[in-house]
Amino acid sequence: MRIEEDIKLDYADVLFRPKRSTLHSRKDVELKRTYTFKYSNHQWSGIPIIAANMDGVGELEIAKNLAKFELMTCLTKQHD
Repeated sequence: MRIEEDIKLDYADVLFRPKRSTLHSRKDVELKRTYTFKYSNHQWSGIPIIAANMDGVGELEIAKNLAKFELMTCLTKQHD
């Protein structure tokens, strides 16, 4: 794999450049990633999309539904 580090800007400073792939379909893309947290060595696996509704942040019901799809929700400190 060749990593290109030069900046490419277009259309409001964002440009997606197509590249060749061995995938036959967009359905074959794996979005799940595993992260190891720096200070705890705790690992989390899932899709790195976080819901954070700004009115009191996320709700428990939303968090439970998104967890089924391995997505995260930011909650306030008041939730137990």
